[in-house]
Amino acid sequence: MTGRLVLVATPLGNMADLSPRAVSVLTSADAIACEDTRTTRRLLQLAGIPAPPLLAVHEHNEASMVGPLLDRLTRGETVALVTDAGLPAISDPGHRVVRAVADAGFAVSVVPGPSAAVAAVAVSGMPADRFVFEGFLPRKGAERARRLAAVASEPRTVVLYEAPHRVRSTLADLCAAAGADRRVVVARELTKLHEEVWRGTLGEAAARPDEPRGEYVLVLSGAPPPEPAAEELIESSLLDELARGAPRRDAVATVAAALGVPKRRVYDAAVRLRP
Repeated sequence: MTGRLVLVATPLGNMADLSPRAVSVLTSADAIACEDTRTTRRLLQLAGIPAPPLLAVHEHNEASMVGPLLDRLTRGETVALVTDAGLPAISDPGHRVVRAVADAGFAVSVVPGPSAAVAAVAVSGMPADRFVFEGFLPRKGAERARRLAAVASEPRTVVLYEAPHRVRSTLADLCAAAGADRRVVVARELTKLHEEVWRGTLGEAAARPDEPRGEYVLVLSGAPPPEPAAEELIESSLLDELARGAPRRDAVATVAAALGVPKRRVYDAAVRLRP
């Protein structure tokens, strides 16, 4: 017999979102790898599912649990992989296990279902034909500043996760990086009793007096396209480069990169300026 790993999406908070297929897989699994055994045991109790062996697999031990999981698969067992809420491996533990199991030649399948990121971007009303999932930002330092700058300049809709005790500082940092007028949707406690979807600007969001509670998903509108450089600016920049002695080809490349415009447009300006 060949074992298999099945990723199973679990409810964000509303038990009615546990699909019949998820119940079937969890009922028949030989073992369940889970982020927190207490949370998963409670889920199984509420769903009326007899609990098989529960194996704690979280961010601190995921690498070391690969071996025991592969041993079970080698014995022909079916192992279900869940996290506390949502789809495993999406800003949650799981991707290391999935990669190791797939590399070892075992089958990996998924029971799709709730995902806070997808639910939030769908309810936000922002363009979702192309969007970027950033997950949690780094908490501090140069890496946080770099990611904030990348988010601020990203033209696609951006989805972020944040914990309640950090959401205010993150909204303030996003406001400083992207501007107070950038549109944002703040989704809190999705599918739960106190679900809230707030819409406004980053400036308004950062100034809200509410006490943060629950888990947050932030959906940020994409950066507006840059203003096209005026022809006068292109020409004056070209003249400056040429005056410094730069060859025409190098001057075109330098100005195009500095102003963020196509080289062809700068080349056309160079042709107009040619004596």
